[in-house]
Amino acid sequence: MRLNRDLTNPRWMYLKAGLFVLAGLLASLGILLHMPTLKIALLLVLAVWCFARAYYFAFYVVEHYIDDGYKFAGLGSFVQYLLRRRRRT
Repeated sequence: MRLNRDLTNPRWMYLKAGLFVLAGLLASLGILLHMPTLKIALLLVLAVWCFARAYYFAFYVVEHYIDDGYKFAGLGSFVQYLLRRRRRT
């Protein structure tokens, strides 16, 4: 019997997203409790925003504006795509 490893149930997808948000909030809270300064808070916000924009670039911008023939399955897939593309040029 083959197991389907794809997450397809919307309830589980929302739970997974909620757990990611909770984990991020707890990690941020831990950092801010360890070093409660405005500078650390601003750097943390900037880092999260920049990583979110990079993730958006890797999955949305590349698929819709740069190479609409390639579909990414994760960050590992994106790295492989970049390495293959680099070898071709």
